[in-house]
Amino acid sequence: MTAPDHTAVRVALWRALHLADAPPHVLADEVGLRLAGPDEGWRDRPDMDMATTARFRASIVARSRFVEDLVRERAVPQYVLLGAGLDTFAQRAPGGVRVFEIDQPGTQEWKRARLMELGLPLPYRFVPVDFEAGENWVARLVAAGFDPARPAVVASTGVSMYLTREANAATLRALAAFAAGTVVAMTFQTPVESLSEEDRAGRQMAVDGAKAAGTPFLSFFAPEEMLELARECGFADVRHVSAAELNRRYFAGRPDGLATSKGEEFLVATTGDVRERSAGGS
Repeated sequence: MTAPDHTAVRVALWRALHLADAPPHVLADEVGLRLAGPDEGWRDRPDMDMATTARFRASIVARSRFVEDLVRERAVPQYVLLGAGLDTFAQRAPGGVRVFEIDQPGTQEWKRARLMELGLPLPYRFVPVDFEAGENWVARLVAAGFDPARPAVVASTGVSMYLTREANAATLRALAAFAAGTVVAMTFQTPVESLSEEDRAGRQMAVDGAKAAGTPFLSFFAPEEMLELARECGFADVRHVSAAELNRRYFAGRPDGLATSKGEEFLVATTGDVRERSAGGS
């Protein structure tokens, strides 16, 4: 059985490590740690050092919390995770929304078996998609029970930097055709020139690690560039949610100074009526 991607495991462990930060916790995810099942000394790993991983950890919990808040605030009937990894929303917040997880077949096979081994619920609709083989993920999503006539929240976090600009555009064009009222929350990496010296060092570490793992970073976007790409792909309602906004929302007033960096920010794009967009010339 295929093991989960190492990046997905690290993300789950960073979410768990956040529980060692002082309260209030931005995200309380104990399920992910059980799912990852690391060795006993996992917190002694260099990539789990509390000090050096603080901004990475903050980014991970902030982006998860932001998307989950969107799901609750919008009260949509469907929630789609592109590149779901070891996300545990469905275990922590059961009921009220149908969760569809899209990921590589091997990762999903491992996750399903691990959930069953732990006796945890499987409220997901798993949607295995071999992206490298060019499979049509929208068709697979609909075949899994997704209702294209109803709105959804679609999350794509920590994915865009691994894709070319053309691949990101193809994803956005597909999402722009979803039902009116669908909200897309996609993270993107800003160019290194926009970062502070502290964040540049962290970015370089992430870039080097991704390259060594055979999954190099391919795309960086300035905020206005990402907004314009979303408009070109068919979205009229687009906004940029900056790291500063996430810090105000989730980390304000913390005595430990925990905060996310400018390196990863959000595009939030909402679909409208396709006929109205066409009539408006957009």
